[in-house]
Amino acid sequence: MRILITGGAGFIGSCVIRHCLRHTAHQIVNLDKLTYASDLRSLDEVLPSDRYVFEQADVADRAQLDRIFAAHQPDAVMHLAAESHVDRSIDGPAAFIHTNIVGTYTLLEAARAYYNGLTPDRKARFHFHHVSTDEVFGSLGDTGLFTEASAYAPNSPYSASKASSDMLVRAWHHTYGLPVVTSNCSNNYGPYQFPEKLIPVVILAALGGHPIPVYGTGANIRDWLFVEDHARALVRILESGRVGETYNVGGRNELRNIDLVRLLCGAMDELLPDSPHCRHEQLITFVTDRPGHDLRYAIDASKIERELGWSPETTAEQGIRATVAWYLANRWWWQPIREKGTSGDRLGLGAKAPARADAG
Repeated sequence: MRILITGGAGFIGSCVIRHCLRHTAHQIVNLDKLTYASDLRSLDEVLPSDRYVFEQADVADRAQLDRIFAAHQPDAVMHLAAESHVDRSIDGPAAFIHTNIVGTYTLLEAARAYYNGLTPDRKARFHFHHVSTDEVFGSLGDTGLFTEASAYAPNSPYSASKASSDMLVRAWHHTYGLPVVTSNCSNNYGPYQFPEKLIPVVILAALGGHPIPVYGTGANIRDWLFVEDHARALVRILESGRVGETYNVGGRNELRNIDLVRLLCGAMDELLPDSPHCRHEQLITFVTDRPGHDLRYAIDASKIERELGWSPETTAEQGIRATVAWYLANRWWWQPIREKGTSGDRLGLGAKAPARADAG
C-alpha cells in the first residue's frame, strides 16, 4: 500500500512513518509544510529507504495537492497535518483555521477528485483516514468516558478547529461517498515531541534547574497515550477500520497534571541522581491557569480493542521513564530547537503571540 501521510515531519506523523518502515511493507509519501513544529531530523533513520518519499507542501495548496496525488498515486491518505497547541490557539487562532479547517477542506477536495478518477478496483481499496483529538468532546466531570457517540462540545480555538475538520470529513463521506475513517486520540507523549508541550517542557526545565510550570492547582486530568502505541493504532485503523466509522484511541493512563509532573520529576531523580537539582520536585511552580482549561479528558477505547484487536502496551510509568531517558540522551535533537527561541515561553493568556508559521 502506498500511503500519503500529511504532517509526516511532526511528532505523531514521524512516529507513524518510522513504524511503517520498520514493521510493514507500506510505501510512504510524506507531505509536510516544514513549519516550526516540523523536523525532518526525526526521520533520519528512514532516509535510506526506497519506500520513502518527501514532498514539501501546504495542505491548503490545491495545486500542489493535485500534483502530489497525480505523481504518487496513493492507495490511502492519513491526514495528520494540524496546528495542535492549545495555548497557541488562544493567542493566534487564525493559523488553526487555515490549516485545520481550510487545509482539511482542500485536502478532501483534492482526494475526492483523485478518488473519482480511480478504476473500480482501486476505488475499492482507497481510504482517507482523518486523525483527530478527544478535545473535540469538551470537558468531562469526575466520572465518565468519551465514546464514539459523545456529543461535540469544543472549548478552545484548537479543539473547535479540529471539531470542524471532523465534521467536514463526515460530510464528504455522506455527501460525496469518499471512503473515510476518523480516529480521536487522547494526549500523546514520547520521543521527538516538540518542546512546547507539557512533558518535554517539564523535562527540559528540570534538566536546567528552572521553574517547572503547572497550570492552576494541577488538578486537570488527561489520559496519556504513548506515541508508539498510537502509531500502531493508526496503522491498524487504516488497514482494517470500517469505512464511515470513528475509533477512539486512548492509553488507559489517567493522571492529574500535578501527578504527571511528579512522576516526571521522579524519573529525573532516578536517571540523574547526581544532578544539583535533585529532588526535581522542588522546582514545581504553580502558574495562572489557561483560560477555559478543560477539567478532564478520558477515552473509552473499547471499540478499537474489540473490533480491531488493538490495545495500549505502555503504562504511564514505562512511557514516562522511556521518554525522559530519550530526552536526556538526545540533546542533539532538542537543543537546536531551544536555541532558536521557539519554545519555553508561556502562551495562552490571551495576549497576541509572536508571529510564527503554522504547522504543516
